[in-house]
Amino acid sequence: MAPEFVLETRGLTKEFRGFTAVDSVDLRVEKGHIHALIGPNGAGKTTVFNLLTKFLTPTRGEIIYRGKPITAMKANEIARLGLVRSFQISAVFGHMSVLENVRVALQQKLGNSFHFWKSERTLRELDERAMQLLADVDLETFAQTLAIELPYGRKRALELATTLALDPVVLLLDEPTQGMGGEDVDMVVALVRRAAVNRTVLMVEHNLSVVSRLCDRITVLARGAVLAEGDYESVSANPEVREAYMGSEADAEEAHV
Repeated sequence: MAPEFVLETRGLTKEFRGFTAVDSVDLRVEKGHIHALIGPNGAGKTTVFNLLTKFLTPTRGEIIYRGKPITAMKANEIARLGLVRSFQISAVFGHMSVLENVRVALQQKLGNSFHFWKSERTLRELDERAMQLLADVDLETFAQTLAIELPYGRKRALELATTLALDPVVLLLDEPTQGMGGEDVDMVVALVRRAAVNRTVLMVEHNLSVVSRLCDRITVLARGAVLAEGDYESVSANPEVREAYMGSEADAEEAHV
């Protein structure tokens, strides 16, 4: 059976005053996969994410989502279709409780930020769904904690919960383990694996150990263009990838590529 690609780019290009940040990128993300976008600093990974979610407008090329072109659509329209970037809505308000943060995200899914006129029953139903989402990311015991008081790793879990509140079909994760120590990294890996059930995930990630543990397929960018693509074993064995991504044998050994 031929693979079903839920998200594709064709010749995706972004130029800034003569500088080509993304250069004719063809990307195909298979439904149900966890797909990583990796590469050295300045490779164009975040720019690709910004193009996919329409934070930036492509200079050339096409974005296809579930078989339909979305290149001309606006960011909020794309999010409503189910292509959601984690931390895109950033509904993590430090002086609100963890539960209240998720409820705000659920209200956004309904089409408004706040529903003061809604019945107590409706708000209670939102609380029930919010608690389910908190349980999904192991935060139910923190429901009444102010978000500002959460440890860093738990804040990332809350950000993930607010994103899942939007019912994403494709979840875009931008450096989910950035700045984390080993214990928090292990927690986030488990959360991403859980969030990926019945979903497709495209992630930018610098931690190659995380990529090797999570991802079905990897696309490597260098200087804005696709350098290699495949599973972790084939990509990590590619000498061009090792040279471009690591820069030196010492770096490669440190990152276990």
